[in-house]
Amino acid sequence: MRLIVFFDLPMVTKAEKKAYVQFRRFLLNDGYDMIQWSIYGRILNGVDAEKKHLARLAESLPPEGSVRCMSVTEKQYAGIRLLVGMTLFQEKKIPPNQMLLF
Repeated sequence: MRLIVFFDLPMVTKAEKKAYVQFRRFLLNDGYDMIQWSIYGRILNGVDAEKKHLARLAESLPPEGSVRCMSVTEKQYAGIRLLVGMTLFQEKKIPPNQMLLF
């Protein structure tokens, strides 16, 4: 399962820029990978982990802007089609025998 976070935050004033940077740092420190600009995702280990990370996100929300979340299964996520651009390192497929379990 993956949790995908989409956000659109204002960056006009100095305080808004600071809130954007703090939210982005929170996502990176919490294990999210950047999929695209303002779209981050992380692998979850079931519904309990989803609830935990949604609560953590709710605690770290910036005061203004739009933040949305979507949970998808690995099969649904694997169905993403890249139309333009190159795949990122973390998106490259690896054989099941090379997967690491934490």
